Amino acid sequence: MSEAPACARLIEAFANTVDVELGTDELATPGALSAWLVERGLLDRERRTGAEDHALCLRLRTGIREELGVHVGDTADAALLAGADEALRELPVLITVRGARRDGAVLSPAADLTPVRKALAGLAIAWSELVVTGEAARLKRCAEHACAWVFWDVSKNRSRRWCSMRVCGNRAKARRHSAKQAAAAAGRQP
Repeated sequence: MSEAPACARLIEAFANTVDVELGTDELATPGALSAWLVERGLLDRERRTGAEDHALCLRLRTGIREELGVHVGDTADAALLAGADEALRELPVLITVRGARRDGAVLSPAADLTPVRKALAGLAIAWSELVVTGEAARLKRCAEHACAWVFWDVSKNRSRRWCSMRVCGNRAKARRHSAKQAAAAAGRQP
């Protein structure tokens, strides 16, 4: 089993702030967003977060969740991806030479961003690290639409589709089995 890198754990936590099954959202309000960013060490203290920054964050999260939910044969909602790309354009990230040897940090939020936007740019940096390294392919959204939980795929061939085989995988297999049984029964009826 391969442990997820820090950037993957951050994006996984960010994507899972919305729980489809329970119908909850940890980032439902600007204040909740600020508290979540502090919890993750992206902000030094809670800050007043405006509606614009909150909407920007939700667009970014929605687009990332959409991208993570694309399974073989699926196509992503282009409008949701475009919304996330727009959000990323509002969170400029700079490449720096200094510090690369010491701590590996070569990406940083633009200096003129507000503290909340710098924190959101930290999410953009984590996402870019996953994409550049190819590790974004291991972060997936559960194929069970009633669940849609994001998870780190630890399978050798990176083919896992469900967050849990015992729960979501079994649900999908049970539905397929019932559909086959129903189709077979319908084929036998006059």
